[in-house]
Amino acid sequence: MFNRKTISSKLLALALGFAIIEIADGATPDAKDTKPQSNQEKRQEKKLSKTSAKPLASKPLLEGRVLSSMIDAEISKKIKEEKVTPSGKSTDAEFQRRAYLDIIGRIPTSTETKSFLDETNPNKRVKLVDDLLADDEFGKHMADIWQALLLPRISDNRRVQTEPLTLWLEKHFNVNTGWDQITKELLTSTGPQDQNGSITYFISNASVDKMTDSVSKLFLGVQLQCAQCHNHPFVDWKQNDYWALAAFFMKVQAKPPGGKDTSSPTVTEGKALNKNKKSLPEAAQFVPARFLASGEATLNTAEPYRPVLANWLTSKTNPFFSKAMVNRIWAQYFGKGLVDPVDDMHDGNPATHPELLETLATQFSASGFDIKFLIRSICNSETYQRSSKPNASNKDTDIALLARMPIKNMTPEQLFDSLATVLGAASKAEQKLGKVKAAKNQAKGPRSQFVAFFQPEEGTSVLSYETGIPQVLRLMNSPQMNAANIIQRLVDKSDDTKTSIEKVYLSVLNRLPTDEESSRMTNFLAQATDKNKGLGDMLWVLLNTSEFTLNH
Repeated sequence: MFNRKTISSKLLALALGFAIIEIADGATPDAKDTKPQSNQEKRQEKKLSKTSAKPLASKPLLEGRVLSSMIDAEISKKIKEEKVTPSGKSTDAEFQRRAYLDIIGRIPTSTETKSFLDETNPNKRVKLVDDLLADDEFGKHMADIWQALLLPRISDNRRVQTEPLTLWLEKHFNVNTGWDQITKELLTSTGPQDQNGSITYFISNASVDKMTDSVSKLFLGVQLQCAQCHNHPFVDWKQNDYWALAAFFMKVQAKPPGGKDTSSPTVTEGKALNKNKKSLPEAAQFVPARFLASGEATLNTAEPYRPVLANWLTSKTNPFFSKAMVNRIWAQYFGKGLVDPVDDMHDGNPATHPELLETLATQFSASGFDIKFLIRSICNSETYQRSSKPNASNKDTDIALLARMPIKNMTPEQLFDSLATVLGAASKAEQKLGKVKAAKNQAKGPRSQFVAFFQPEEGTSVLSYETGIPQVLRLMNSPQMNAANIIQRLVDKSDDTKTSIEKVYLSVLNRLPTDEESSRMTNFLAQATDKNKGLGDMLWVLLNTSEFTLNH
């Protein structure tokens, strides 16, 4: 382990100076830009906001490059209206790192970085996006995001095994199953968990009200929970609307493992309604099932109800479904939805670019709810490829204008996987042993423990820097980041000083050092008593800079 007392004040100054992303220039997440306007402010004089339920228009599918141009046209129109000069195009190094983090959830390796930077093909960015979407790590990253959304962090489900759902999601995202089909399978899932991972969604939200709250937010983009006990105070949702949607889940039962039938948790949908008041909130009402802001559902009491809801919800003309997913994907890639908060879509909380939201929703629907098509169109746009470095004209503008690319905090999963990319992941044997021990002890593996420790409070914006002292200290003092042999996997003994510095920068920050950085690091290493220890100290410093932990 390195003795960090050997790090010179000059190197520490470097860590607090230009190795950190231009804090003085306003490039880090800024609370001023990211503080959401309160719902009360948005409503202003309105006492009750209406919710549009106009069916989506049926439009022919456009080529991805055409949709990318339409994205740019809508964003540019707003920028021109505000008389703002947008930031220039990102460098290849900036774009590659951003695309890796956003699409597959980790930074590129030094080899991947060098290969992309050396590539002369003018269409290499388009190819990179295609390659990343085809990578199996895409499904893993999307599964991380949706597992966290589908399985709330509450004491009731703390013992639920989440891996079956994660693996189920990963498979579907990788083969590019349509979002409508994924949603249908989730909402209508039955059977034991060890045979159908999708039922994890129900056993983690094992009550009618929890399912209603989750489905309305995730698949309709609507916060309906305030109407559970009374008519919504600000939006025109009535208590009947809530329980009419909840009626679709009244026959669902989540059973714990045990008995002769199964050793795994099981979800079934019987014929009889659940009228057990002990398992329902006091405000529960028994009203006919009805689609949100639409008509009453035609149900056969002898048949399951959920397929009827799933068919309506995933319809290509449903005014909620397509917009809800488009808005979430947009927020995933830009840090903030076209409607913000992302799950509070109504007329009193309009989209920043309403025409763009409508266009993306109709095209997502026309594509057969092709998630990769949507992501590809976003990533190939000039808007997504814009630099995050502000200029004098746009440094104080609202992030939602997208005159510059927003800087996002890495998620805990991205941070763990990026550290593993640099420092080396555990061997497959070690990972397997860790899973076995975790299962026996009902504990989580190293990645899950890391994610739990670094997990921000629910609802925290990725544009707001919330990392505290405990997290910083854990990174600085972790055995992995202080191991003496780390540097040996990044540089060769035969490398000269210049090459060694470049390899460390390519590995950690995914770019070559500037001339000033190279000069300072060369001077620092010249004063080190041991070159390897000096390089190790340099690596440790770069891993602890904000430039490493931010997606920019």
